[in-house]
Amino acid sequence: MIEGLFIVLEGVDGAGTTTHTKLLAEALRGRGLPITTTREPSDGPVGALLRQILTGRVVVPGISGARPSSWSTMALLFAADRLDHLEATVHPNLMDGVTVISDRYDHSSVAYQSVTAGGEADTVAWVREINRHARRPDLTLVLDVEPEEAARRRKERLGGHEIFDASELQEQLSSFYRDIERYFPGDRIVHIDASGPREEVHAAILHQVRVLRGEV
Repeated sequence: MIEGLFIVLEGVDGAGTTTHTKLLAEALRGRGLPITTTREPSDGPVGALLRQILTGRVVVPGISGARPSSWSTMALLFAADRLDHLEATVHPNLMDGVTVISDRYDHSSVAYQSVTAGGEADTVAWVREINRHARRPDLTLVLDVEPEEAARRRKERLGGHEIFDASELQEQLSSFYRDIERYFPGDRIVHIDASGPREEVHAAILHQVRVLRGEV
């Protein structure tokens, strides 16, 4: 049996990764392809803890009171969740010939944890190191959108505030993502302009998947 493809959608909060993961899956299923979608943080036990931290439901004590977990703790939790996610969901589906589309992967860890840590080179290297056993995607699609547009979308979406929603942080992340491929040499990374109409963005994404599959 031919192994399935592992496709990842990345970008800042508000870039549209969740929306376009769903649209891409629907389009490929419509062509009769076996598809499963997933996300990070995952729906596993470590992922559930991470979602509670991200929404402020789990905090740790600090000198000035309760606070979110440190960037290094978050990086380790994300790495643990990722390896569990790969073993429980990604690898079994790929081995069964199912294409896996993931809303975020370790690119998010490198982006978010390095930026919150101050963007030092040794931080990036450490986050990469603790994720070095994570399978590389066959294709990573980075949805680029201006910080102002991403902020507008975050305000309109359902759901509460998350600890990484601050505008200044998101602006730094937007800049980081635009150069993300330099931190992942060897990865197949394609940037998609996600600022336009949803249909145009979807068409651009689908085109890159067709290129990956050798259809164009």
